[in-house]
Amino acid sequence: MNTNETSQTAFFTKEFTQNPYPVYEKLRETDPVFKVMFPHGEFGWIITRYEDAVEVLKDQRFSKDVAKRYGPENQTVFVNNMLFSDPPDHRRLRGLVQKAFTPKLVADMRSHIQDIANDLLNKVGSRDKMNLIDEYAFPLPIIVISEILGVPVEDQDKFRVWSNSIIDASSSDHAEMFEQHAKEFTEYLTDWFAKVRENPGKDLISQLVIAEESGQQLTENELLGVVSLLIIAGHETTVNLIGNGVLALLEHPEQRDLLIQKPELIHNAVEEMLRYNGPVEFSTSRWALEDIEFRGQNIAKGELVIVALDSANRDTEKFKDADIFDITREKSQHLAFGKGIHLCLGAPLARLEGEIAISTLLARYPEIQLQTDVTELEWRPGMIVRGLKELPVQLK
Repeated sequence: MNTNETSQTAFFTKEFTQNPYPVYEKLRETDPVFKVMFPHGEFGWIITRYEDAVEVLKDQRFSKDVAKRYGPENQTVFVNNMLFSDPPDHRRLRGLVQKAFTPKLVADMRSHIQDIANDLLNKVGSRDKMNLIDEYAFPLPIIVISEILGVPVEDQDKFRVWSNSIIDASSSDHAEMFEQHAKEFTEYLTDWFAKVRENPGKDLISQLVIAEESGQQLTENELLGVVSLLIIAGHETTVNLIGNGVLALLEHPEQRDLLIQKPELIHNAVEEMLRYNGPVEFSTSRWALEDIEFRGQNIAKGELVIVALDSANRDTEKFKDADIFDITREKSQHLAFGKGIHLCLGAPLARLEGEIAISTLLARYPEIQLQTDVTELEWRPGMIVRGLKELPVQLK
């Protein structure tokens, strides 16, 4: 069996989802830019080495605009945002949102995020077990982004269902639910925008609606695209950062103990969590705007290109002892939040939430342990995020 056949059969299996890193290591060595059939039935290229990944993420010959590849009639409202656009639209859409995520505004949220973390753990009370995802990793960031946007926190369970459906749509097992949930999500947002137009507040959705209403650039579809992106990306990355990060600590108890002894290492620890088993496994889609020769492969105009971010972050050419989880590692130039003009807008907020959530958890439960064998943990399907469905832990 040749390398490409090996790559094809090794990808997107249950075993791969459980632990993709041995496959990535082999591909970086032998077939770093290779063609594969994706779960949705389209052939495309996956980039696995760090330096190649950086180049693709920054190269504007690879377009993010779905309409350029498939035509405007074949795109959903969920791609009418800065993540799925090229300049100059990208700059315009990002500019309307980034004022809500400035370093000062994010830093000013620290005490409130700390209160949310404390409240969530207070609800656990004196119990000795919890499902970390459902009871802590998910609610913390969804409460934060809901408050920023101005949508009701009590609707968080709806957001989770809709978000999971959209994120997991690349898995054939979940594709049939996408249309129904996408319809429910857009109807919810459309109704909410109507309420905001009648009674705008100081939240981000109000700012975006007013900007649209005052003759600026947001269309109704762009408003739907931007807000849905903020709700989904505003919690998905952090849920998986917290879940994957805590799992890494529990799999490496000496690192957990070191962080408890030296809580000042939390910033370094979060950066290492992002690198070691990052919350976003693959970049979102890009398409070649022209025929491109790349690292000896001929990528034809219109072909799909995706960067394996978690593979790039384990590239031994970039990171010494890349497969070792080390919270004392100096801050690294990992790609967990992407690179170039599409660098994740909410990265500072995700980092802050991760630091507070994990520090607070360890301070409250220094003897926390996995309640099950790591091989029994189930990872979410789909082509974007890398995250656990559940993380049962023993607290004391």
